[in-house]
Amino acid sequence: MSTDHGDVELVDAVVVRQFARAAVVAALMGAAAYVAIPISAVPGTLQTLVVFLAALYLGPLWGAASMGLYLAAGAIGAPVFATGTAGPGVLVGPTAGFLWTFPVGAALAGSIVHRGRGLRDPAEVPLPLVVAALALATAVIYAAGFGWYATVTGVGLAEAFVVVAAPLIPGDVLKLVAAVAIVRTGAIEPVE
Repeated sequence: MSTDHGDVELVDAVVVRQFARAAVVAALMGAAAYVAIPISAVPGTLQTLVVFLAALYLGPLWGAASMGLYLAAGAIGAPVFATGTAGPGVLVGPTAGFLWTFPVGAALAGSIVHRGRGLRDPAEVPLPLVVAALALATAVIYAAGFGWYATVTGVGLAEAFVVVAAPLIPGDVLKLVAAVAIVRTGAIEPVE
């Protein structure tokens, strides 16, 4: 597209807006990491709520991109991981399985909710579909999270589930309910 001055638009305005939204969600993800409650071998945070909101409001592509931006910021040293940690070491440590699957969870839930038809208003998506998408994303995040934890620490899968994932389930059920409530009440306006 050309402007009145003959300038060429290098990046489509829609892409710029979506990238800006993804960056805001990535920053929100970093803030959510600071709400860390030591309820298991992995601290409980508000991060899965942000993964849910990224999927619902940004869709599969930009939701995953926002989580990728978050991981990149932490990898280069921004203190955005749980309890303010940072650096590439965190991305191979005991909690790395959770971190690496945040983009996967956002992409998966976003794909189910938006069904490849562009962004839809998540409030208009049938409630069972939204709940199923978020629950499936949570299951994938948990499986990778406690699976990686077992690999890094040398404990068995069953023990890793009991020590890491089981204590997080009640909080993540509440986060799923909160995400659905945010969508259904229109507390956040859907993106265009």
